[in-house]
Amino acid sequence: MIAGGCGWEDMAEYGLSKQTWLSTFLPLPNGIPSADTFRRVFERIPHSQFERCFQEWVKQLVEDLGVQVIAIDGKTVRGSYDHSSSSPALHLVSAWATEHRLVLAQTKVQDKSNEIAAIPALLELLEIKGCIVTIDAMGTQKNIVAAIQAANAEYILCLKANHPTLFTQVRTFFDTSSLDGTLPKCRGLKPLPLGR
Repeated sequence: MIAGGCGWEDMAEYGLSKQTWLSTFLPLPNGIPSADTFRRVFERIPHSQFERCFQEWVKQLVEDLGVQVIAIDGKTVRGSYDHSSSSPALHLVSAWATEHRLVLAQTKVQDKSNEIAAIPALLELLEIKGCIVTIDAMGTQKNIVAAIQAANAEYILCLKANHPTLFTQVRTFFDTSSLDGTLPKCRGLKPLPLGR
């Protein structure tokens, strides 16, 4: 998939085209397996075990690479709506390591409104200690902030007027602080207007 393959044949073709390189760290006494062999092997791997191994690998990767900023966002997969059965389009929430341009984890949600429930579950899959987690306005929820803080991570969340009480409190804080001069001055930077 990383190399742009879409199926078992592409997997076998990639192996054949990279056989010399692959043989530097993987013994290949019988050459590259056929497409059917790749299919049969992957069909026999228990999904839950593969997922567990993948999650452990990602956790180790986060630690080894020193991932600092993790962006969490939900997207609907284009072209995933099934017209024949009227099944809804696939909606995923992903955790993205911004410096390394790497998807760390994904979880499927039933519809866009379920992102709020999916984000804490996604955070549990990751080792985010010491990282900065960014989430759009939908993720500005007390339970999500609590999960991030419990993992000893920092966060940057968006705030819109759809959280009227919090929005008003933050606006009042910034208006009051800028009037009495308690906000630190940043050379060359201007505060962004609080809008919708």
